[in-house]
Amino acid sequence: MRVLFVTSEAYPLVKTGGLGDVSFALPNALRVLGVDVRLLLPGYPAVLRQLSLVEVHEDIRLYPLQEPVRLLVGTMPGGLTPVYVIDCPDLYVREGGPYQAPDGSDWYDNELRFGLLSKVAALFGNHSLLFKPDIIHCNDWPTGLVPAFLRFIPQPRARCVMSIHNMAYQGIFGPEVVELFGLPPESFSMFGLEYHGQVSFLKAGLFYADWITTVSPTYAKEIQSLKYGCGLEGLLSERRENLSGIVNGIDMVAWNPESDPFLSRHYGVKNLPVKVRNTQALRARLKLPPSKKAPLLGLISRLTEQKGIDLLLPIIPEIVKTGTQLAILGSGDKALEEELQQLAKLYPKLISVSIGYDEALSHQIEAGADMFLMPSRFEPCGLNQMYSMRYGTIPIVRCTGGLADTVVDASPVNLRSKTATGFVFEGESSGELLSCVQRALGLFRQKSVWRSLQLSAMSRDFSWEKSAREYVALYQRLLG
Repeated sequence: MRVLFVTSEAYPLVKTGGLGDVSFALPNALRVLGVDVRLLLPGYPAVLRQLSLVEVHEDIRLYPLQEPVRLLVGTMPGGLTPVYVIDCPDLYVREGGPYQAPDGSDWYDNELRFGLLSKVAALFGNHSLLFKPDIIHCNDWPTGLVPAFLRFIPQPRARCVMSIHNMAYQGIFGPEVVELFGLPPESFSMFGLEYHGQVSFLKAGLFYADWITTVSPTYAKEIQSLKYGCGLEGLLSERRENLSGIVNGIDMVAWNPESDPFLSRHYGVKNLPVKVRNTQALRARLKLPPSKKAPLLGLISRLTEQKGIDLLLPIIPEIVKTGTQLAILGSGDKALEEELQQLAKLYPKLISVSIGYDEALSHQIEAGADMFLMPSRFEPCGLNQMYSMRYGTIPIVRCTGGLADTVVDASPVNLRSKTATGFVFEGESSGELLSCVQRALGLFRQKSVWRSLQLSAMSRDFSWEKSAREYVALYQRLLG
């Protein structure tokens, strides 16, 4: 079985969130199962710099006035998965991130940048290029035009799977995109890619794909509702027979407390008390005073309302007055960043706030914290709650999306049956979050119960193998 996995980011080359992790780990897991899966990525500077690439195709022209582009091929770090890279310096070689300029604004030509990614993928899909996939697996709005391009190709073509990692980002641009990329005028309708007079890349993918997946069963249900569907709930409800949720796995090698190179001391279920050495090292790095009794709460997140940061802010004084410390890493909304930094100045011995992205520190927080906060308003899957459980760091999460599917609440019944793995609250309020945190802090003082909870969480299998097998079954079903 041949699969082209099309993505706008892939760890460790370029990553802004969970999609980058998935785009590295899932193809590797599929290859272990015997699938000939290959990536297609834009040629960002970080990609060109980190890979050894050779040209396999040149002079690809996809729309008028566009300079010809080249297709390069190499192998992803780790030497397992081949990767095709679109070499187009005018669109991809620039300072900034995959989607945004250094000042935080969206790139002015994102429709061209990701329209090109989609069009090259479609050339693979209609077997015009050297690799002839049976399945094209598209990911989020930057790849949303792939199913649209393929739907209007008369000859045999690859089947398309469209995976939603976050409904909140839809890639909405002007109607001139239709003519620019040579899509037929009839595609610009409510039964196509038109969205309130504009073109929605994501809607195009959802409408024309052969199958839609998202990253947890609960989120697959949630996005069919007005609250979570982001304006596309009607389309998703109509396509519910071709919509399924498959929970992401995690990279069990990169996220392994027994071998993690970023940790001060390695540990596992057999020597769990060693975990405290990482707590001590984390406090020292963040200039938080040492403590043998005070719990340390971690948070690694985009600092946005979606992640529930605004629910956390009002209750931080109430949390820290117990002596509880907070280690926060992330970036996002400038107002939320500033509020957190002000709290860190107000409580310098209790709160550390690190603005930005730091891979080493993220591992150290996962290992060093006692509990991990994820009060998300919505969370398609989430990875950090699974990293946390693997590291014996108990997650405190809101009951939504993948958080609901992966964390088992520490109720008395679940604690007795040793199935509990974390703390779960229902509503979108600071009060409910505070009650959940207080419940966790209360149990933290019961050392034997807490140790049992940690061991239950660490025993969960979040490897990619199960998820990869579900994707293989889906691919086989699409191919009949």
